[in-house]
Amino acid sequence: MGDGLVQAGGLRKRFGGFEAVAGIDVDVAPGEVFGFLGPNGAGKSSTMRMIACVSPRSAGTLQVLGMDPDVDGPRIRARLGVVPQLDNLDAELTVRQNLQVYGRYFGLSRAHVRSKAVELMEFAQLTERADEPVEPLSGGMKRRLTIARALVNTPELLLLDEPTTGLDPQARHLLWERLYRLKREGVTQIITTHYMDEAEQLCDRLVVMDGGVIVAEGSPAELIERHATREVLELRFAPEHRPAAEALAPYVDRVEELPDRLLLYTADGEHAQGEVARAGHRPLSALVRRSSLEDVFLRLTGRTLVD
Repeated sequence: MGDGLVQAGGLRKRFGGFEAVAGIDVDVAPGEVFGFLGPNGAGKSSTMRMIACVSPRSAGTLQVLGMDPDVDGPRIRARLGVVPQLDNLDAELTVRQNLQVYGRYFGLSRAHVRSKAVELMEFAQLTERADEPVEPLSGGMKRRLTIARALVNTPELLLLDEPTTGLDPQARHLLWERLYRLKREGVTQIITTHYMDEAEQLCDRLVVMDGGVIVAEGSPAELIERHATREVLELRFAPEHRPAAEALAPYVDRVEELPDRLLLYTADGEHAQGEVARAGHRPLSALVRRSSLEDVFLRLTGRTLVD
């Protein structure tokens, strides 16, 4: 099927009469950081569970590390690192013990896991907490330990489900730096995230899923170029002076109406702002910004909340 570490063709996952993944094609190259984006219920987690060999596919083809998960699940799992959405550390053990005990599950020798634990605690910046219990650690420290634990078997493929959910900005940026370091070392990563800035920072390539299918694929820059404009002009008006979207449409590529503002998608936000002013429209505030992956995501999947 090629050289990809993960290759899927027409991949499907059904739960009774519900099809969570409705026929997707995926090809993840060695050394790549690949992302799955999508609203709740898009099929991201179901896809990740099939790749992790903990949920069998319903139809289609899937190869992970050149093997079939239905036949070689244990061999594949031995070469994977998995970072779940929720930390599942052993809170009664110390930082060091969490790493050493987990390493023994892979049949690694005691001497090896002792040495590996020292290396990983340094990587996660947890050396000073080595012999402290996990329970009182901060959320960022626990997340770093969970990632470090996933590396104890020196995996060829690292699966990360919402790696920075709930962390403060400082902890997120530290984790990004750690993940970028792994990329430089050649570790292939597959990430699901709800943070668009995280996807832009980390992912070489990504897919946007909605309703169990892939609706777009490419690098963050390619998706922005393909589905958005170079800039966005955000205008806020007093309710009594707010123009209809049709009145502003001639000056830009596209107008999106939100309850509190109008978004004008255009190649030149300042020029569009001048055109709007010359037409006699006076907003309370105006902001010109570059288009982002979030603009692409919302255009492709909609702004309606999905539970």
